[in-house]
Amino acid sequence: MQRGLKIALLSVNKHKVPYPVYPLGASYLASYLREKETSWDVRIFDMNIVEYDTCVNDIVEYNPDYLGISLRNIDNVNFYNQENFIFEYRDLVTGIREKIDSKIVLGGAGFSLYPELLYDFIKPDYALTGEGEKSFYSLILAVENSEAIENVGGVLYKKGNVNVITERSTPDRFYDFPLTYDADIVPYYWKHSGMMNLQTKRGCPYRCVYCTYPVIEGRTVRTHSIERIIETMKRLKTDHKVNYVFFTDSIFNINNEYNRELAGEMIRQDVRMEWGAYFSPSNVDRDLLTLFKQSGLKHIEFGTESLSDTVLEKYGKNFTVSEIVSTSELCSDLGIFFAHFLILAGYGESDKTVDETFANSKLIDNTLFFPFVGMRIYPGTELQNIALREGIISGDDPLVNPVYYISKEVDIGSLKSRAKSTGKKWYFPDEDFSEPIMKMRKRNRKGLLWEYLIKY
Repeated sequence: MQRGLKIALLSVNKHKVPYPVYPLGASYLASYLREKETSWDVRIFDMNIVEYDTCVNDIVEYNPDYLGISLRNIDNVNFYNQENFIFEYRDLVTGIREKIDSKIVLGGAGFSLYPELLYDFIKPDYALTGEGEKSFYSLILAVENSEAIENVGGVLYKKGNVNVITERSTPDRFYDFPLTYDADIVPYYWKHSGMMNLQTKRGCPYRCVYCTYPVIEGRTVRTHSIERIIETMKRLKTDHKVNYVFFTDSIFNINNEYNRELAGEMIRQDVRMEWGAYFSPSNVDRDLLTLFKQSGLKHIEFGTESLSDTVLEKYGKNFTVSEIVSTSELCSDLGIFFAHFLILAGYGESDKTVDETFANSKLIDNTLFFPFVGMRIYPGTELQNIALREGIISGDDPLVNPVYYISKEVDIGSLKSRAKSTGKKWYFPDEDFSEPIMKMRKRNRKGLLWEYLIKY
């Protein structure tokens, strides 16, 4: 049994547009540590709720033995208004070090894309790559008991002047991590987001050229305990009066045998909670969507990316425009709200294919289109290799400063006017559509709420 350690977990994500996102990673870590060691005092600090200076002062006053910092984002992934956050992260760690002697551990999705670069730049004591529940706990035990850190998987640390990254074992295809939502921060997110987040699976088997999910979570799809998920949803409803969750899986409809069982249990156990998720337009049919709706499905966000078959193939997608249109029609028939998220001017795009996308958008009713412009180039993706071959980036570019693949064959200056000419609802990243949604939030409407933009 370990002494009563004090563990602080800091979420530095401050993005509130289009809505603030509950720090799910920190909550999984906190829940796991609390279950393993009941004598440890584990607290979450959240910069989305508490101002930067106040949050730092609170941590200093708490003076934890270990401070875990979750880096969800490295930049804002907005071609129109680019921001990089790593200098702020470095200053944060430097400032905390000047005041307390906590062992500082970095992790999170954003960190895992640039582990050595950010480790050397920000200078924590340790860092974790990939999922952190077991690794963080095992690291603390190793440090406290003066045991070999190299036996802990997924840890980055200094050995002399050399960076060492320990190897992870192959993850199980099934996992069962506890999740308890912190009562101190749930009210903020329920009020301002209208939803809480929950994950049913990790990993993505697909090969989209730009995507980082396989880099962060791996290609092996691992499913969470259905019993644990149902229990978590019930407690959310009972303890926090929350009745809407968003499943944050990279793509929800990957393992539909599992999804059918999950939806069936939600119905059988009378959970009565509405939910939304990211979907692929393929691998779904009327029967499955009907089951999902019966279990509470209200919103789908499709990772559509393009409405041109030529571009879908270039992007590495495994579906066609025909499937996108037919799945959209199914959603309309069943009364499920849906939106399409796209990438314009990415790899393989031309003005001709952009025009195809705009023309085909007219085939889809009762929806919205949220386009990104260009593809953010990340390390470890096929897009990085493409950009290297085309001379867009150099081999020694770490890509921590945002670099976008923008097709030279697209007139990006005309995208908005061309989108508007379709008569459909298109919302670009630099356009503020918060007003109608905020009106609905004030009326205590919950969920994603972008369906109110269709008639706005």
